[in-house]
Amino acid sequence: MEQCHGVVVASAIFGAFDIIQQPKNISEYSKQTICFYMFVDEETEADLKLNGGLDASKKIGVWRIVVAHNLPYTDGRRNGKIPKLLTHRLFPNARFSLWIDGKLELIVDPYQILERFLWRKNATFAISRHYKRFDVFDEAEANKAAGKYDNASIDFQVNFYKKEGLTPYSEAKLPITSDVPEGCVIIREHVPISNLFTCLWFNEVDLFTSRDQISFSTARDKIAAKTNWTLNMFLDCERRNFVVQKYHKDVLAHMPPPAVYPPPQPLRSANIPPGKFAVETSGENIILKAPFRDVLPRRGRDRRSGSRRQRKVSKEILSS
Repeated sequence: MEQCHGVVVASAIFGAFDIIQQPKNISEYSKQTICFYMFVDEETEADLKLNGGLDASKKIGVWRIVVAHNLPYTDGRRNGKIPKLLTHRLFPNARFSLWIDGKLELIVDPYQILERFLWRKNATFAISRHYKRFDVFDEAEANKAAGKYDNASIDFQVNFYKKEGLTPYSEAKLPITSDVPEGCVIIREHVPISNLFTCLWFNEVDLFTSRDQISFSTARDKIAAKTNWTLNMFLDCERRNFVVQKYHKDVLAHMPPPAVYPPPQPLRSANIPPGKFAVETSGENIILKAPFRDVLPRRGRDRRSGSRRQRKVSKEILSS
């Protein structure tokens, strides 16, 4: 990991919770110059050996598998925050990193992502906004309703931030566009200010709940109060352009198998034999018309009524 001097793409699966997704549309240059690391725990390692094809090479596709031992937390989601937020500590010589959650499939070359969200914006940190919520208080209530964490711990964290000065999101906070990120993707340059931010963010995750979307704005605003550092919070629809979200393994296990339908029968025009095309000539051009649907003749009454309407319209035009 210390030998990674350029760009690193990192992800993690703990508790055998997800299936490893192989990146797509990766250039040969990126495969040679970018480090792809997947962090797993011992439970996931055993599952990969049994079902995922993990062997002595410690590689699955482009991913180099790193097995983490003696993890500090019993909660797999909280352990996942270590490689997610402390990437600069794990890869001390890397210049840029792209974090993607284990349930995501990368479908765009990482260099294009860095150019779009960091270099073009002259930013050192980029993360997408939440697709629906902008306010930490709304995010906390949504976490409680979904059972993401015990309600008492979430309430304690939010009340603590409220006493420190956290207020609901409003237009008064502009140019800040949101207090809630969609934290499954993080794009960053490993410079001291962004490293400090993720360290402070991790401290909040370690101190309170593992729901990093609740603590994001507090860590951000602490730095913004003393520096002119800003980050790029882009739209969530832009994030969906370069990663595809898959289902967790427990969800896949309860999903019904996909329906199997018989192949559609080829359609043809009424007066054209199967496998043939209608041929028309226009000057020197020959036009082939594919028979996309059956052409049914109009019934006599419809044909006559159409003719009467056409004659009536013609008379009105002539009289005018």
